[in-house]
Amino acid sequence: MDFPDRSAVEGLIEPQPLPTFAQVRYEPPAERIEDPTAVATAELADLDELSSLETGATVAVGVGSRGIHAIDSIVESVVSELDERGFDPVVVPAMGSHGGATPAGQREVLAALGMTEETLGAPIDARMDTHELDTVTVGETSMAVHFSTAALDADAILVVNRVKAHTNFTGPIESGLSKMTVVGLGKQHGAKSFHSTAIKEGYVETLETALETVRAVVPPIAGVALVENFHEEIAHVEAVSGASFVDREPALLEMAYDEMPTLPFDEIDLLVVDELGKEISGAGMDTNVIGRYRVLNAPDPERPDIKLIYARGLTERTKGNGTGIGLADITRRRAIDQLDLQKTYANALTSGSLAKIQLPVVCPDDEFSIRTALAALGGYDPETVRIVWIQNTQLLTEFRVSEPLVSELPESARVQARETLAYEDGTAAFVSADSD
Repeated sequence: MDFPDRSAVEGLIEPQPLPTFAQVRYEPPAERIEDPTAVATAELADLDELSSLETGATVAVGVGSRGIHAIDSIVESVVSELDERGFDPVVVPAMGSHGGATPAGQREVLAALGMTEETLGAPIDARMDTHELDTVTVGETSMAVHFSTAALDADAILVVNRVKAHTNFTGPIESGLSKMTVVGLGKQHGAKSFHSTAIKEGYVETLETALETVRAVVPPIAGVALVENFHEEIAHVEAVSGASFVDREPALLEMAYDEMPTLPFDEIDLLVVDELGKEISGAGMDTNVIGRYRVLNAPDPERPDIKLIYARGLTERTKGNGTGIGLADITRRRAIDQLDLQKTYANALTSGSLAKIQLPVVCPDDEFSIRTALAALGGYDPETVRIVWIQNTQLLTEFRVSEPLVSELPESARVQARETLAYEDGTAAFVSADSD
């Protein structure tokens, strides 16, 4: 696709004067587990689903596509403990349609997170085949419940996942063990069926109905729930029986909300995001951080109120899956060149979140992108403009803000340096405000 180059748009918008920026370190207090792998291993001792298994039983370990802190080490420790107890662990990607909805793509996603057969010490069964367990009714909608054939072949199933706020909806159960079981292990067919129904009938209702069906049919299920703190470190690890997913996850979700990374501002004129990716958030950018769901039948969060978002590019680990680019108002050509449309479309067509892959305005480079954003704000004034610049929506301990926001920083944030924004061949770079 051809987008206008600089020469075609240069004269349409005048260059804008820029504010001074402050480099900020933000460190609110947070809970933290020193050795999450040891805790995960110890927690397995309390699972009845494992205690009832015979020696040699196969245990499918469901693992998703998120960049969870120490996830490779935690899964490795879980696999090792299962092996030491005489079981036969096999890792099953539990990530719906991610990785382009192909076995090779899902293996690639796990490898990008540091998980291979060699590192984990267990085979990875990445088959996309599913078995239709049943057809159920949610509200007025019929839904086929699919489940991974690879997981069904096992004697027991253990999902390892982070419990956190979802990027499409709010409720007593959001992202966590239940959703990984229903959507992640539903593979592409199950994920598509779930999302189509959830958009109309509600996510929690659909999730609870599907989970009840899964638990009634498949081998025993259990989970290892992880909760991260503000700094993306593990704050809590807990083994949960499959029969207790629905009862236990609301409390774990409350814990996750208390620890959730957010920006310390309710109103922002321009948010600049260096990178988005599926390992950062299912929506590419955490919608609870940017205040945008853009999902049918789901109102956006009331806070924060961000007028414009400029997304500069994709992470390496997302492997071209550009889900979330549609949450931005502006991007640059470099981000478009990173897109793998097959992977991006596979994700969006399965989830039904079409708005998240719609292309924003594509500018030739950083300079023109920021020039465009500032002009679009209307009545732009460098002395009052509220700009926040972050690496991604997961790493919020360090960021930059325009000078007018410095007075609103909380006590747990401190200014490390004053900087000005410069451009080299159109690419943004921060330099000391004291530099010549």
